[in-house]
Amino acid sequence: MNCDVVIIGAGPAGIFTALEMVKNKSSKKIVIVEKGRPVEERRCPKNKTKTCVGCKPYCHITTGFSGAGAFSDGKLSLSYEVGGALPELIGEDFAQEMINYTDKIYLEFGADTRIEGVEKNEEIKGIRLRAIQAGLKLVDCPIRHLGTEKAQEIYLAIQNYLIDAGVEILFGYNCKNLILENDSCVGVFAEKAVNANEGLEILAKHTIVATGRRGADWLERLCEEHGIAHQPGTVDIGVRVEVRNEVMEAVNQVLYESKLIGYPKPFKNKVRTFCQNPGGFVSQENYDNDLAVVNGHSYKDLKSNNTNLAILCSHNFSDPFNQPIAYAQKVGELTNMLGNGHILVQRFGDILDGKRTWQKELARSNVKPTLPDAVAGDITAAMPYRAMINIINFIQAVEHVVPGFASPETLLYSPELKFYSNRVKMDSDFNTNIPGLYCLGDSSGWTRGLMMASVMGVLMGRRLI
Repeated sequence: MNCDVVIIGAGPAGIFTALEMVKNKSSKKIVIVEKGRPVEERRCPKNKTKTCVGCKPYCHITTGFSGAGAFSDGKLSLSYEVGGALPELIGEDFAQEMINYTDKIYLEFGADTRIEGVEKNEEIKGIRLRAIQAGLKLVDCPIRHLGTEKAQEIYLAIQNYLIDAGVEILFGYNCKNLILENDSCVGVFAEKAVNANEGLEILAKHTIVATGRRGADWLERLCEEHGIAHQPGTVDIGVRVEVRNEVMEAVNQVLYESKLIGYPKPFKNKVRTFCQNPGGFVSQENYDNDLAVVNGHSYKDLKSNNTNLAILCSHNFSDPFNQPIAYAQKVGELTNMLGNGHILVQRFGDILDGKRTWQKELARSNVKPTLPDAVAGDITAAMPYRAMINIINFIQAVEHVVPGFASPETLLYSPELKFYSNRVKMDSDFNTNIPGLYCLGDSSGWTRGLMMASVMGVLMGRRLI
């Protein structure tokens, strides 16, 4: 197959690359290679089985058109201060300009017009004061909440728009490798996800890798194999915390998502909250190597009695070890082993008391787990000491901002891992050291989350028009 642009991965970065080209009436032939299925065919059987069945050859929550975005809580962060390091590459003012532009595209396809966290300034000041007193920084980022079910509708509309415009999307195809000639990238090798014997060679003038956090380790291997300039970055290891809505009510009503950052003693690693879901549900995601990780989402209409959010501890490695993704995977594998393939959950009070949590104890708590097949146990048996101490001290600091957050019955789920540690070296036009090859979105190490990955795609699309 021959084309002008081949995009690996139909997540936000890849989607918005194609979308910007189409909206600007580009005549170039665009092919998107996506391992999973179209939005309307993505189904998680857990809704019926109530337990993860380990779908093969891929998890429907993380794979398919729009990537993990279709099954996330669908929050668009509308500030350049949130979403990764892309502003370092393109400039803060321009990053904010592009966020505003990209936000309008989401509105065109049906996003909610309401913006959370921009109205109650006096209440925000009170939250910030308590954060300062606790040694934390509050980033009060405006949020446009799509909602899990609404996000699927929006991405379905975008998918159909691209197909109607002539973009060819190869669903069910897995990219195996790049095709390099004379040190330039001229395309990719792809194969059927369910039948590796059916291969396809796609030649293109421009090759874009936009495989998301799910494809970060795959891209890291490509970098090593083909000499793509990159550097080990940060890996995030942490837990997902779940409390009653009553505990988070004051923050939820004012900010919807409170982004708190701290550097707790004694290690002073960066620790932050991420992906807060008022009235949301804790969920499980499965990676190709059978690694089960925890996540969270929230719907526009369906609500639980709990709020969940991630607490992530950032780790940097340099010499002699430079495989942060592999490190995080080992932590996850050990945790999965203790949970017999399931997500582990433990009460915060039991961690402080040095004991495991038992299933019968969860049944007596005010906080009922929204992940029904999570296994009660001891996450400290697998979590590295440094990360665990950071998390404990951070939770106790948040207690000063949100009284009740460090309650003995607060639930901690593990493992929560973010695989975007490998940062590909590029210039402000996203050129890598391999002519014809571009790397976008979370897998590139430059973005974190829906909005900033979408922005990177828009800029790439403008570059290729």
